[in-house]
Formats: sequence, C-alpha cells, structure tokens
Amino acid sequence: MHEADIQSLIHGLLEGDCAGSVAHAEALRGAGVRAEKIVLDGVEAAMNRLDAKCTLEQFNLLEIMLVGRAVMEVMKVLYPPGSAPAGTKGTVVIAALEGDVHDLGKNILKMVLTAKGYRVVDCGKDCSLGTLADAAVKETPLAVGVSGLITTIIPLVKQVRDTLRRRGLGEVKVLAGGAALKQAIPAHLNVDYVAESAFDGVGYLDGLSGGLP
Repeated sequence: MHEADIQSLIHGLLEGDCAGSVAHAEALRGAGVRAEKIVLDGVEAAMNRLDAKCTLEQFNLLEIMLVGRAVMEVMKVLYPPGSAPAGTKGTVVIAALEGDVHDLGKNILKMVLTAKGYRVVDCGKDCSLGTLADAAVKETPLAVGVSGLITTIIPLVKQVRDTLRRRGLGEVKVLAGGAALKQAIPAHLNVDYVAESAFDGVGYLDGLSGGLP
C-alpha cells in the first residue's frame, strides 16, 4: 500500500534530497507506518544500495556526505531528539574504528538504541582500539558495538575482544555491523554477534538485557 512512498523515500535519500526525503518520511508516519518499517524498508534499503556502490568503488565522499545528511534528517523525524525513554536497559559503547571515517551506520544504530531505551556512549569515527577500550573501562557496558563500511578495518575488529580482555572486560559482549562486516560470521571477526541491521543488533542486545522495557 505504501510501497510507492517507500520507493520515493529511497530515491530521495540516494539523491541527497533532505527536504524531499523528510517530506516522504513524514507522509509515511502520518499514514500510520511504523518508524521501524520506514527504517528497514526505506533508510536501510538506501544504505544497502550505497554500500554496494562503495564496495564497487563507484562513489565519492561528497555523495556519502549528501546521502548521510539526508538520512540523518529522516532519522530525526522518526526518532526526535529528546523523545526517547530514559536509558534503563544498559549502556552500549559504539564506534567506527580507526581508518574508517564513514559513521552513517553507527549514527543510525545510536538513534535506534537510544529510542529503544539504551544509554549510548559514542566514541565517534576513526576511533583507535585504545580509545574504545578506555571508554569501555570507564562505562563497564553491556556491550561494545563496532561499525565498518570498509574491509580494511577487519583486522582491527578482530582485535577488539582481546583488547577488552586485557583491560579486564572479557565479559563484555562485542557486536559488529555495517557493510564490510555483516557478511562475515562472528567467529571470523572474533565477536559475539554480527548484526544484519540496527534493529537486528537491538534484538540481540535485548536478549542480553532481558528485554527490559
């Protein structure tokens, strides 16, 4: 029923059309479409197309910036700042690791986690293992989440668990996601879980936290 509007949203996002994308998102919400469906069928579908272009190296940084700006404006419509419930499910430390300056997926995860009741500590993009571990030591989180758009960060991802263990945080779960990581199995990345989407990652964390409201 709303497929045409979803496709228009995807097109607007890929064109970097902030105003048009926001208008489509608002129309979908006004028609009663759930925010989760808009993210999965619209925003993440657009992200997947962008991911495919990045894998084929048929993209430029300006394109990523424009798409990213449009995506974040849509996410603000779906999850308005200040509207999220208090963080009651636990703390999650997230980052895009050193060498990866593309943090769009991480930012979407942050918004969804916050809206779902988690406290999120964002270490930003191009984050070193040391900085990530320092944040984990300070926060003692339920989990550490790493996002990756480029394959060159995979060796760093594989080191996250051991880095945390050396700092006395061997019990902290490691969650991975993003275009460069979601095709791999957890054992290959030395992590506990590889998420297909932001909501898939939240589902895994809900299992750890007991799904508290």
